[in-house]
Amino acid sequence: MGKQTQTGAVLAHLIKYGKITSIEAFQKYGCTRLSAMIFKFRARGYEIETVDRVDKNRYGNTTTYAEYILKAKPDKEGEKLCGD
Repeated sequence: MGKQTQTGAVLAHLIKYGKITSIEAFQKYGCTRLSAMIFKFRARGYEIETVDRVDKNRYGNTTTYAEYILKAKPDKEGEKLCGD
């Protein structure tokens, strides 16, 4: 089996942990365009909810970020995703 792609790694994370944020995707997988990946996953039948979270950033300012939560996998999971 070959090396796992970035898309595959992010999808595996979603399946294993049920959720991901852009900072997690960047720190763990080097993914800088998580929202684009989520768009592709949704197009392939993954049901993913976007929840806005509010927190403080490193400067103490209030910031909002998205947390993507996997709600359901598609009926036919065998299809390859773009980029895989």
